[in-house]
Amino acid sequence: MASSFSIHVAKENLKFSAAHFIAYPGFREALHGHNYQVGVRVDGELMGTGYVLDFGLIKRLVREIVGRLDEHTIIPELSDCLTIDSRGASIAVRYEADDFLIPAKDCVLLPIVHSSAEELARYIWGELHAMLERDNALSGVVAIEISVAEGPGQAATFRRAITPAT
Repeated sequence: MASSFSIHVAKENLKFSAAHFIAYPGFREALHGHNYQVGVRVDGELMGTGYVLDFGLIKRLVREIVGRLDEHTIIPELSDCLTIDSRGASIAVRYEADDFLIPAKDCVLLPIVHSSAEELARYIWGELHAMLERDNALSGVVAIEISVAEGPGQAATFRRAITPAT
């Protein structure tokens, strides 16, 4: 059996509070919020530094990502049932007969279809991957996994293998 290494980071400060609602044709949840907790697992080779990847780098990058989500209402830009319009200092969101008018500074528009924990995990994965790629920090990394918990005992996970650059 081959050996492998991984690191796992799930610190108290890798969290964000946000409002959201799930909507799809024929159904809409009430607007509500969660205190989300994010965890990161990185699988890879043990580098000459003795690390798979520096814990400090992961914590700094994930704090940056969740900081952009914290204390905002998450609006899924790619929704198949919401109409989203910018109205100056406000964002208007329409679902069937329901209208929301939210201050733009209190919203974060994300390139997702639903504001589910699953899609938030995939979104955070993409942001983290792009930042690690930008920082040339993917050497030896074979997979990254992101978990997003809406509360204790209730989390979604997104994992994707890393394809080495050619």
